[in-house]
Amino acid sequence: MRPIFVLLRKDFANFFRNKAAVSLTFIVPFVMIYLFGQIFGVNRKDSGPTGIPLAVVNAGDHPAAAKLVAALKAEKSFRVISEFTNPDGTKRPLAEADLKPAMQAPGAPYRFALVLPADLVGAGSLGLKLRIFSNPRNEIETQTVNGMLQKTIFTNVPQLLGESLQANARRFLGDEKFQAFNGGIAQAVARGFGGDPAAIQRAIESGDFGAAAFGNAAGTGNSNPTADFFARIVKIESVQVVGANVKSPAATGIVGGWAIQFLLFALSASATSLFRERDAGIFQRILAAPVTRSQILWSKFAYGVLLGIFQLMVLFCAGRLLFGIEVEQHVVRLLVVCAFAAAACTSFGMLLAAVSPNAEAASGLATFLIMTMSSLGGAWFPISLMPEFIQQFSKLTLVYWSMEGFSAVLWAGQSFVQLLPILGILGGITTAVMALAIWRFNRSRIFD
Repeated sequence: MRPIFVLLRKDFANFFRNKAAVSLTFIVPFVMIYLFGQIFGVNRKDSGPTGIPLAVVNAGDHPAAAKLVAALKAEKSFRVISEFTNPDGTKRPLAEADLKPAMQAPGAPYRFALVLPADLVGAGSLGLKLRIFSNPRNEIETQTVNGMLQKTIFTNVPQLLGESLQANARRFLGDEKFQAFNGGIAQAVARGFGGDPAAIQRAIESGDFGAAAFGNAAGTGNSNPTADFFARIVKIESVQVVGANVKSPAATGIVGGWAIQFLLFALSASATSLFRERDAGIFQRILAAPVTRSQILWSKFAYGVLLGIFQLMVLFCAGRLLFGIEVEQHVVRLLVVCAFAAAACTSFGMLLAAVSPNAEAASGLATFLIMTMSSLGGAWFPISLMPEFIQQFSKLTLVYWSMEGFSAVLWAGQSFVQLLPILGILGGITTAVMALAIWRFNRSRIFD
């Protein structure tokens, strides 16, 4: 038995000396569990999404509109944006004309907006009129936002409709007859069901007619008959700002995220081949020829970029065949975005090879960073469903900006000029990371 224990101790010693194996076994799962716990709201009182940006335009001065805006601000799922910042830094109330340009811009501050028009509560008719603007780039996010909006609106509809009815009744009857009418209803309710007539009259005048009870009484087995009842008299006009003509919207958003994740794994693996070439003595033979170290590094970079472009285009073409993604009409702009994304991913792989002592350590670090960037950058699920403090880190990842580029081309159909901010950021990431990698390579012993 003693030889077995000695060999067992040897295996554990080798394991704990291998930092890559230790990180993959303990650190990576720990971080992933933490991230998923934060994203899905484990141990939070409210496990739903928080802080989804929602632009709200209040075009009128009706009290019902102000109450609905207040209800939206009280909803934790939304971060209500109601002001527009001018170029000089001053602010003004958001207008409907501001919505489409903001939602179509790269890195849009919001993808959903609610407009409360001046005729929110119609004069002479019972009902509410609303307009919802959306850039439904992700189906999960869109369904979540629509559901939360409808919940908030329909929760406040009974009182708002009551106010609408009261306003119309006051206009047609006049103040004196209106007060007498409400007083008569209050007296009848008090005699039939009990209660203080004055309190009942105040409730009626505030718009509270017990509409929820009537909705439940009129239900036909629906789990939420009140919402179903009021859905018939709330007029919501939906305006899709971006992507209205996209044939396969769900696949258009998903394929880009998975493509960039697999590209990161592939290019990180190709970068770690530097260690295999070093161990095989290839560098010594190459350096004996009129070749410099920087030429070796730049050849690896060019190889990674070309491989990345080819892999991304193959995956997008597969998406075209399998899911009908519209690629051919955007192929030139898509190639440009793929080139910049591949350059950023290649620089990332080069930096991993530059800071790692061996191939195993580089592989372990790559797995950890790629999974973290993919989860934070939106490759797995919508960023807006994450806690706000985690969303702040999303824009620091190259996954986020690569996906923004793919969506700008395939989803929004943006021009080269509109793509320049995203391409500039990806180019800046590539330049900074490659400069750091080359600096680190020049001080390492990988070519010795």
